[in-house]
Amino acid sequence: MLIRIIEQFLRETEMAPTRFGRLAVRDPRFVLDLRNGREPRPSMERRVHHFIARERSAQHGR
Repeated sequence: MLIRIIEQFLRETEMAPTRFGRLAVRDPRFVLDLRNGREPRPSMERRVHHFIARERSAQHGR
């Protein structure tokens, strides 16, 4: 489930949910909406997975 992946990422990075939404999908309410039952489209899920992978790659490169 996408929200579980995001929640884990937020814990790992200590990133605020609104910052994540802004950076990943240009929607600061994205995580809150997911927590409240929003079902993202497949294209949105791909954007989120891509963002998380890119961020993790950048963190490991430091």
